[in-house]
Amino acid sequence: MAQRGSPLHSALLRHLSISSLARDSLTYKKASIAWSPRVPALIGRTNFLAASEVVSTARRNSKYAIPLLTFRRHASSASTAAAAAAATKENPQRRTVDAPIVGYWSLFCASMVFGIVVWGGLTRLTESGLSIVEWAPITGAKLPTSDAQWESEFEKYKQFPEYQKVHIGITLDDFKRIYFMEWFHRNIGRLFGVVYLVPMTYFLSKGLVTRAGKAKLTGLGLLLLGQGAMGWYMVSSGLEKELAERPDAVPRVSQYRLASHLSLAYLLYAGLSLYGWNVIRANRLVRNKIANPDSLRTMLVKPSIVSFRRKIVAATLLVGTTCLSGALVAGLDAGLIYNEFPTMGHGITPPLSEIWSSFYARGDPSAMWRNLTENPSTVQLEHRALAMTTLLVVSALWLHGRRLPLPRSARFALHLMNTLAWLQVVLGISTLVEFVPIANASAHQANSVLLLASALRLFHSLRPLPRIPL
Repeated sequence: MAQRGSPLHSALLRHLSISSLARDSLTYKKASIAWSPRVPALIGRTNFLAASEVVSTARRNSKYAIPLLTFRRHASSASTAAAAAAATKENPQRRTVDAPIVGYWSLFCASMVFGIVVWGGLTRLTESGLSIVEWAPITGAKLPTSDAQWESEFEKYKQFPEYQKVHIGITLDDFKRIYFMEWFHRNIGRLFGVVYLVPMTYFLSKGLVTRAGKAKLTGLGLLLLGQGAMGWYMVSSGLEKELAERPDAVPRVSQYRLASHLSLAYLLYAGLSLYGWNVIRANRLVRNKIANPDSLRTMLVKPSIVSFRRKIVAATLLVGTTCLSGALVAGLDAGLIYNEFPTMGHGITPPLSEIWSSFYARGDPSAMWRNLTENPSTVQLEHRALAMTTLLVVSALWLHGRRLPLPRSARFALHLMNTLAWLQVVLGISTLVEFVPIANASAHQANSVLLLASALRLFHSLRPLPRIPL
């Protein structure tokens, strides 16, 4: 018989704890050992494990070999539950999709960016962007209320080139109107910052966003901060004293900085829209709200659909490039010349000596490229060419897409993109030939954002369905 307290005795007791065939007794080499649930506790866990290891090593090739870690399986249910809870706390289950509210919030932020872009265009069209000559992110949120405060702001404005060359002799009431335009533009930018950063912080703290989502939201937040900094950097270019000293200089912001400011706005709008659509689509997929996902997944990876999606990407980039060309037109006031269509003067294009002038090279023959971004005639010609190219490309894609087995959402986006492309050209021509009325020009800019949104939506609806682990 195995001696009590010996390694063999301890190991046999351990074997009893996992055996469903010998709860009352076990005969081992003609020796009977009584079972007691308290034996492992009486022996002591450390000695018990050591004994098991000894016997396990000695009888490794025996059919009676005892697994080393079996003792852990005999732990009480309370201990097991506590260990499981601790493990869950240390390694919580990772979220596979962002919460639906995050997607809807992202789309709301995108709609705010759309509104800010439209109002920014109105601020530019009414020549109000240089009325606030200081950068005060916090204190500047308050609108002047007393007559003394308004007089102080007006006196500051009089010290800068725009008042001295453009708004000469305007009254205080006129100044209040243009001041409000710029003040409201800045304040809706501040409001957007709060609407974005506060909920984002909440979503991250509550674990409503995946690891990939955190990276995307952080990137968009940095883009937002960069957009605000670029806005002031753009405004400061129109406040330079040199603009008042040079007789040929026009007090206005740099067209390069204006294009950069608008580019960041378009990127922010695109990023927020795509992120929001991705989150909503993923949640619909997880909740089985997409009909026949397997057949849809098969359709979206067909070579014809993949090829068409790549063409949509190219068309989207072309739309974005045309929009940036429009920013150069606005920055140079190039829409105030050649107010006719389709001709420009006596021909389809101005004379070569005009669109490729050495004047803009500033005496440097290697800098003739400046005509492409600083010559109003050349910039307007470029915008016309890009606009008509975009219209032809979008129309061709529309004709091609009609013959493809597109999902219903993609087909709707395709028709919408084609309609908005034609509307954009009509608005652009009417803005040009009517000498840039504010209503037409504002509608032209707003529709450019909608056209970009429709192209992005078409691209997104053609992306393959993700396989989300449950």
